[in-house]
Amino acid sequence: MVSIPNITLNDGSTLPVIGLGTYKLKGNQGVKSIQSAIDDLGYRLIDSAYNYENEGTVGEAVRRSSVSREELRITSKLPGRYQQYEKAVTTIEESLYRANLDYYDLYLIHWPNPKQNLYVEAWQALIDAKKQGLIRSIGVCNFLPEHIERLEKETGVKPSINQIELHPFYNQAELRKWHEENSVQIQSWSPLARANDVLQHPTLKEIADNHNKSVSQIILRWHYQLGAVSIPKSASKERQLENISIFDFSLDETEMSMILELTQPNGRINNQDPAVYEEF
Repeated sequence: MVSIPNITLNDGSTLPVIGLGTYKLKGNQGVKSIQSAIDDLGYRLIDSAYNYENEGTVGEAVRRSSVSREELRITSKLPGRYQQYEKAVTTIEESLYRANLDYYDLYLIHWPNPKQNLYVEAWQALIDAKKQGLIRSIGVCNFLPEHIERLEKETGVKPSINQIELHPFYNQAELRKWHEENSVQIQSWSPLARANDVLQHPTLKEIADNHNKSVSQIILRWHYQLGAVSIPKSASKERQLENISIFDFSLDETEMSMILELTQPNGRINNQDPAVYEEF
């Protein structure tokens, strides 16, 4: 079992530096995979979303697990179609009912959906749910600095975390700098870029060979050293263990720079620009 370090968020709560993404992990097989990741491997951060339609799977894995609920950090996310305040409140409650949990450790707005212009009232719903004890920490996904600044200006509450697309082909240097300066933790979705292209890149393969590690381990170590929390998804126990076995080596400054140089102007996986993209 791997011992995963924690970081402290701006609200004082803690979060493991790497977790398990659960997109497409459903049903009994999903439960077994998630439970094994918790009980056998040492995962403590489990990332889900209302739109993944697997909150029940995650909740069942938590109940079957031998690890106490207090040790776990369970995340879910509010979909764009329910950002109106009253709908958001109901959806948070429904998320908890689906998972059969008393609270979520982290609940996020999945996308800002700026054309709808409802993300501030959705944020107020998260604030109120936190006051009621339904959520321990609140945050956002795919928000730009102007979105976060507006949230803080209009509600007085800054997100603890912003989950963004971040991988070697899209390293988000300016956005990462803003978050560091404003004490908002970055979390990386699709940290391995959801594609084999990045895993076959010669620069990454060279660095991996130098450390006798896999390319995935090199990339996830890169995220860790950037200060980003990553949530790689895998149903395979072998791959799940590989993904968290990144704390027995480090990348030097040259290697970190080599990976940063792989970024591309059009590096987004699906061209989902938060300034215009709408998710429902």
